[in-house]
Amino acid sequence: MKVYKFGGASVKSADGIRNIVKIVSGVDGHLFIVVSAMGKTTNAMEVVLDHFMKTDKVASLTKLQEVEQYHAEIIGELFSHTALGFEAVKPLFDSLKNYINTAIADDYDRCYDYLVSYGELISTRIVSAFLQESGVLNAWLDMRKLLMTDSNHREANVRMDESKIRLKAAANFDDARIYIGQGFIGSNLKGDPTTLGREGSDYTAAVVGNLLDAESVSIWKDVPGILNADPRIFHNTVLIPELTYLDAVELAYSGAQIIHPKTIKPLENKQIPLYVRPFGSPAEAGSVIKASTTKPIDVPVLILRKNLVLVTIRPRDFSFVLEESLSKAFAVFNKHRLKISLIQSSAISISVCVDNTRYLNAALDELGNEFKVSYNTDLELLTIRGTNDSIIQETTAGRTIMLSQRTRRIARFLLKTEE
Repeated sequence: MKVYKFGGASVKSADGIRNIVKIVSGVDGHLFIVVSAMGKTTNAMEVVLDHFMKTDKVASLTKLQEVEQYHAEIIGELFSHTALGFEAVKPLFDSLKNYINTAIADDYDRCYDYLVSYGELISTRIVSAFLQESGVLNAWLDMRKLLMTDSNHREANVRMDESKIRLKAAANFDDARIYIGQGFIGSNLKGDPTTLGREGSDYTAAVVGNLLDAESVSIWKDVPGILNADPRIFHNTVLIPELTYLDAVELAYSGAQIIHPKTIKPLENKQIPLYVRPFGSPAEAGSVIKASTTKPIDVPVLILRKNLVLVTIRPRDFSFVLEESLSKAFAVFNKHRLKISLIQSSAISISVCVDNTRYLNAALDELGNEFKVSYNTDLELLTIRGTNDSIIQETTAGRTIMLSQRTRRIARFLLKTEE
């Protein structure tokens, strides 16, 4: 049994969905397909949510209408009998409209998980229906009923034991050879929808692979495989054909967008290889992440994370911050869901680099109760693995460096964002 995951770029158009049919049709054995929301649907649904939280139902419904029209256009291009496509998604849009009209906008994260999770439900309904019309029989599954999580909305953690029982019962491969489920979403034990974090569909695919003992998991991307840098930012990128699980964890932690940071652990636990394959050229091998490789990565790897903030805290007196206050500060960062990507300390100060999220201001306010707090915004973190002086010079020339760290093989530079 194999697991295939198709991201938003793969299903953003009718042509992309037709390509999924071609790829899936070439698989003879059992297959579990994980699909993300189409294109920029998650971003659009976040706008729907923002209007809803401001109790502006008219604006929320207007934006939802745009989302519905986008999917309607894809359905119109795909289906010979468009009624099949519209019938598949109409109940979902009806539920969304009813929620916006009747629900109470209270907890942002809980409302986020209810509204935004519909992007995946809609996309999988369309893909499943089109596969059926194309002669590829499949069974659609609602992952909200199968992936059980805790109640940490927007960053939920999967309850593996309970999820295994439910998923194996639903995807037993007795009544279907191919199953289709949503990435990114699940629910807690009370049945409230949850999400696994942005780009969490990769993690879903890894969890499914683990729970169903897959022989492999393949993530289909709009790139040739895992490259040594983002080709939209850096020139002369090259393909890395194979990586170890450790390599992948290091790259994901540093901000590489090719895989979700939580993806590797479920696969490494059962030694399941992860393939990153080119959606536009399915015959090409792409890259593979596995336990061991024939040779180490022999090219520098460059990763750039954007929209970061450097937060520096100091005690209000001259007490030693590392001895007395470190745990307090990090408890605040954890409470407000701020992921720390870089740390630097002195005798009386700690500087950390975090994402610029909607939770930042609340964290700064709480830190200000006990510390002197200063911060810089509009920053980028450049990580160079396999570093050398010439690459550092080439990538940082003319840039304002706010902070730097360097070990034997990794250099990290916090840079001011270029105008």
